[in-house]
Amino acid sequence: MAAPKSSFLDKVLGRIGRLDTEGLQTVVQRLARERSFLETLFNTIEDGVLVADETGRVIYFNQAVTRILGLPPEAEDKHVSEVLPEVDWARISQLDRNGGTHVTRHEFEIHYPKSRFLRLYAAPLDGDANGSTGVALILHDATEARQKTYEAIESERVQALTLLAASVAHEIGNPLNALHIHLQLMERELKKLRTGAPGPKLMPRTRVKSPEAEPDPAEVAQKLEQYLQVAKGEIHRLDYIVTQFLGAIRPTPLQLKIVSLNEVVEKTLELLRPEIDNRGVTIKTKLARNLPSTQIDTTQMQQVLVNLVKNAVQAMTTGGSLTLQTGETSDNVWVSVTDTGGGIPQEQINRIFEPFYTTKKKGTGLGLMIVQRIIRAHNGRIELESHVGRGTTFRVWLPLHERKPRLLEAKSNG
Repeated sequence: MAAPKSSFLDKVLGRIGRLDTEGLQTVVQRLARERSFLETLFNTIEDGVLVADETGRVIYFNQAVTRILGLPPEAEDKHVSEVLPEVDWARISQLDRNGGTHVTRHEFEIHYPKSRFLRLYAAPLDGDANGSTGVALILHDATEARQKTYEAIESERVQALTLLAASVAHEIGNPLNALHIHLQLMERELKKLRTGAPGPKLMPRTRVKSPEAEPDPAEVAQKLEQYLQVAKGEIHRLDYIVTQFLGAIRPTPLQLKIVSLNEVVEKTLELLRPEIDNRGVTIKTKLARNLPSTQIDTTQMQQVLVNLVKNAVQAMTTGGSLTLQTGETSDNVWVSVTDTGGGIPQEQINRIFEPFYTTKKKGTGLGLMIVQRIIRAHNGRIELESHVGRGTTFRVWLPLHERKPRLLEAKSNG
């Protein structure tokens, strides 16, 4: 439905050329009152409102932005990337130029003038039209809500552990049952070998067994090998289930080292390359040169990438493309994992990080939960962007060990 037009502006624009000096003065006064009303309205709300033109230049921000980001009045006319380096302006601007109805949502943490957790919503000023006239950025301080969420999670921990215990009992039941059955089959085959083993030498006339009744050692050995393979597979499955559940309920303390995120990406690909090649997936890497080092638990961060890469590979049919990319901002380094699979439907995106929720037949539903926990332990964040039919991108942001200074240029008076 089209937005209602302003009758005042319609009338003015319709006869702007016929207005005399007094009429123009009346129009200016009316517009000044409306501007004053809107400024009062915007400065009353608690959310920050920041408007940037098509080039990314800040043309307006309300008092809440000043309070949240600590911006001085002269920050107007600065580029969005200067006042909000955490925001990927290039991507927001591209989405705006492409047109279509969309709102971009980001979450990030700032540390100046005080530590806050912010949610940002970016919407084009020209609606769903192609091209760009600018973008409105709404900043919502979600620090308190995030803290309440953490408290709620902590208060429900006992309930979650109970649920985990029940789920473990259910998950390990099937492989244990399969192990029990195949051990019985192995025992039966071993009995055949024992009863068919040659005993004391007897005269031919005392032999009562027919040759057909004697077990064939080669056949028994083949069956035993088959049962052993099944048993080993079920033991591996049990180990995977227990490891996943222990990782969910018993976080390992971080062992931080100052390393480059590129090294973790390369080691992960080296580990998973045989599995990726076996599925016919093409690997593309776009690793930033001279990427700053930061504090990372390399083992746990590799676990994050292993989960994300495996999910990406499993989301694609044979012949897909997997892209790993790294980059940096003034405060963070990031790594993204992109696949060309079928994408994630909107109704699943909201549940994708929930424990026990999985779209895989043999999944535990804990992989992405563990990923999110590890990233939060690093004071990082994870973003998800998915297009049905085109693929999915997970982007992990990690804070730099030494943040780069954020300085605003002095506004010239000349």
